[in-house]
Amino acid sequence: MQIIDDLQTLYKQREKEALRDYFKFLSFQSVSSEQAYRPQTLACMEWLADYLRQMGLDVQIWPTSGHPVIFASYLQAGPDKPTLLIYNHYDVQPVDPIQLWNSPPFEPTIKKGQVYARGAQDNKGQCFYTIQALKIMLERDKSLPINIKLCIEGEEECGSAGLSGILPAKQKELSADYLAIVDVGTPGPSIPAVTLGVRGLVAMDVEVQGSNTDLHSGSHGGVVYNPIHALAEILAALRDPSGKIAVPGFYDDVAPISERERSQFALHFDSEEYQKTFETKATGGEKNLSPLERLWLRPTIEINGLIGGYTGAGFKTVIPAVASAKISCRLVPNQDPKKIGKLVSEFLKKRAPDGVSVRVQIHPGGGPALRANPSSKIVKAFAQAYSEVFQAPCQYTLCGASIPIVAELAAASRSEIVLVGLGLVDDQIHAPNERFGLDRLEKGFLIISRTIEILGQFSN
Repeated sequence: MQIIDDLQTLYKQREKEALRDYFKFLSFQSVSSEQAYRPQTLACMEWLADYLRQMGLDVQIWPTSGHPVIFASYLQAGPDKPTLLIYNHYDVQPVDPIQLWNSPPFEPTIKKGQVYARGAQDNKGQCFYTIQALKIMLERDKSLPINIKLCIEGEEECGSAGLSGILPAKQKELSADYLAIVDVGTPGPSIPAVTLGVRGLVAMDVEVQGSNTDLHSGSHGGVVYNPIHALAEILAALRDPSGKIAVPGFYDDVAPISERERSQFALHFDSEEYQKTFETKATGGEKNLSPLERLWLRPTIEINGLIGGYTGAGFKTVIPAVASAKISCRLVPNQDPKKIGKLVSEFLKKRAPDGVSVRVQIHPGGGPALRANPSSKIVKAFAQAYSEVFQAPCQYTLCGASIPIVAELAAASRSEIVLVGLGLVDDQIHAPNERFGLDRLEKGFLIISRTIEILGQFSN
């Protein structure tokens, strides 16, 4: 297709410079969840803000309770043209365990067409191809066919509390016709797909307290109730043998999955490929449903960590005073995170056996699920762009993960939403050796550029 070929030529002419700037972006240690990295996180923010200014965008730095938000805009297309708000984030996950990285996480390395670095995909890679699309189009045309607003935050990886706190005061600035969350992926490297929703999230810490000190298991074993045993029994009660969640009321607000809903999404799942990639079987969750129904259309409870007793080298015969766990619930539309958090908390506390007490702390920063309208103009524009770039029909998918700020941002901007991106399940985001393909940097540029051109054909 000539339009795509022309955009591709444009990118190739500037690719060397783009990769240099991308590597600079990746070199900042912008780990938002650890206070020690705050200077580097702020340095990353300042570098990115200056980069956007040099492109010709109007840039504002919005202070928050945590790391600042970058708000950049191009509004010269005028009121007769639509406004697209694009969301990204400049913060990244911690790098531990550092010993499992094959190259330094903040020294980008190219191997076999893949860039290895923390943030290579999530979300600096996806943020950067978005910015490059705007930069190169502005260099070529000295203008953009639509109005653009960028909201790039620095706390997505630790709950987006800062951005959430300022949204009520920033509704006017964020107002847009369309909102694109550029922070998801596709089912495969050759499969174009637009994402129509993410699951909600509520997370909590559970602590089981027994005695006031660790006890010798020879002197006290069989007398006191071991907090680790109690915690294991309580957690095991969360699901029944069929994989269904046993918390009373957990499913009350979950709408049944209709055939029409199923037909909207590409629910094919390659179990053999999944097992080959991750060396495990897709056998979790509700056993009567297919893997992608469980991942996309149903809520879940997962145990994310267990702590208790002695775990060092050798052996220590101890009955610990305390055992704890970290739990998260992924939610679907209509489920209220606060309600679910309360239901799960009450369930866990009621199952405390005599001799131990249970405390539950619900974490801030969760949020509801979100579902986009497949018939909206923004969904159709991105679907067309994906199809043209991949030269294949675009699928509609959902994302089992959560981006808690998405629902709040959609409400504040009063816009139609879509979630897009080019991440792959084996990009190792949140893990050692995170990577992102050079080919996907190019494809991302093409998709964003082409979508902007398509939206430019619309009038308000």
